Amino acid sequence: MSTLLASAALDFNDYFSAVIGLLAGLGALLIGFKLLSDNMEKIASGGLKKMFSKVSKSKLAGVGIGAAATAIVQSSGATTVMIVGFVNVGIMSLYQATAMIMGANIGTTITAHIASLDGLDFGFSIDIVEIATAFTVVGIFMNMLCKKDSLKTIGLILGGLGLVFVGLEGMSASMKVFSEVEGVRTLLANIDNPFLLLLVGVISTALIQSSSATTSIVLTMANAGLMMGSNATGVIYFILGTNIGSCVTAMMSCIGANRNAVRTSVIHLMFNVLGAALFFILLNIWDIIVAPSNFMDMTIGAIFSNPGQQIAVFHTLFNLTCTALFLPFVGVFVKLSGLIVPEKRETVQKVTFMDKRMLSTPAIAIEQLGKERVRMADMSMENLAVALDSYLKRDESTTEAILAKNEEITALNREIADYLVQVSSGDISLRDEKIISALHKDIGDIERIAEIADNLTKYTRREIKHNMTFSAGVNEKVEEMFKKIQDLYAEVRKVLVNKDFSGLSAVDELENDVDVMRKQLVNDHIERLNAGQCKAENSSVFINLVCNLERVGDHLCFVAHSMEEV
Repeated sequence: MSTLLASAALDFNDYFSAVIGLLAGLGALLIGFKLLSDNMEKIASGGLKKMFSKVSKSKLAGVGIGAAATAIVQSSGATTVMIVGFVNVGIMSLYQATAMIMGANIGTTITAHIASLDGLDFGFSIDIVEIATAFTVVGIFMNMLCKKDSLKTIGLILGGLGLVFVGLEGMSASMKVFSEVEGVRTLLANIDNPFLLLLVGVISTALIQSSSATTSIVLTMANAGLMMGSNATGVIYFILGTNIGSCVTAMMSCIGANRNAVRTSVIHLMFNVLGAALFFILLNIWDIIVAPSNFMDMTIGAIFSNPGQQIAVFHTLFNLTCTALFLPFVGVFVKLSGLIVPEKRETVQKVTFMDKRMLSTPAIAIEQLGKERVRMADMSMENLAVALDSYLKRDESTTEAILAKNEEITALNREIADYLVQVSSGDISLRDEKIISALHKDIGDIERIAEIADNLTKYTRREIKHNMTFSAGVNEKVEEMFKKIQDLYAEVRKVLVNKDFSGLSAVDELENDVDVMRKQLVNDHIERLNAGQCKAENSSVFINLVCNLERVGDHLCFVAHSMEEV
């Protein structure tokens, strides 16, 4: 009797340890994926920025970019969220986004192939997977001891990869314990309903928010001898479900976005649901016609003997097949998304390049902020032109519109500043920190230009109220000075948009011309005052006017030079 009790206690302890090991392995796996994804995204953000900027009308190119980006960041969810963000700010069309989403589904399958290494026998005396787990300590020491940000990030990538294999090894050891329990094997084998398996895949992926993680877990179970369903085909239904569950992240990310961004998420859901539905039907037809033959054993299993590798290969073939079938119908997906998410005519969407979905990729978020800075500068210069024109024409009718536009510019300044703070709160490089600092200064200089437009409305009011008159030809000189400022802004804009600092010499030359013109206009005014050709009360308006215009040139020059040393 005492022997039986001791045996039961030992069994309970073994199972308890296996459960703890399973949970610990799962935790290590998820943390590993998080470290790997975040730091791959960080170190490759410049490359991602270039890839996304090369989005073309070619559907195949879009698929390739989507697949490559996802393979790099190890997360189709992260890629899809970025795509939703690009559509939201209007720099990517729905057609381009649809092709890239299809590519993202292909790219995410590479993770399963990495995870499948844990169950492979390479025929070497040295266990490659055990060596991979050693990346954990190597990566952590690199992060602790290296001074360069890039090396620290590489260390975290290695650490994340190592943790993935540590997690897989831990789960594998625990699952081998459960695989010896007849009750566990029977329970899993009895989950034979295709709809139930599909639903379990959807729910588990939606909860974990990572199809890569859920696929890796099932793959580890398969390698340990724990299979869902009565045969190897059962796990396929689960994999189909993970593809649908992976849409949850993108659906959540489109909350508060414009209609096209919501349509992008709907397209992602439609593509994954239709693909899963198609394979679900085909598999059931196979079971009816070829029954009781096993689909996996007769197809992929005939080439690959390892269960985990079979799952990884199926996952890739599934997404490749769906992309090949649906890619010619991108236009149909776009039209269907328009019917599902109709346009709201009464809604006026604010144009902006900022989107919180891009905060996870600082380099891309900062690139967008650079475009927002140019938009803000355009608004300020346009408002200044209206204000000066009103001054020259002695017209106060535009004052309210000018002040309203200035309030909009001030609000935009706050939005950009808040967004910059959010970007800088993430894990960014030293270069990105310098760019963010420069952008903070730039939006301050640009707002000063808007404030000068406000000053001009006051000069117009004073000019009209006191019925001021100026000497012949003075207004033409002021117009000439402002034309020089507009030429200066054109050069500054080229520097900002093209990031071509060779244009700074032209900027400096024009800014110097503006300074010279300000001095000349002030000197000419003083000469007219001394000659009695101009009234003294005009000085407060005229001199302030030309000095304000000269300050515009200074602010524009500061903006142009702000990125020179970044």
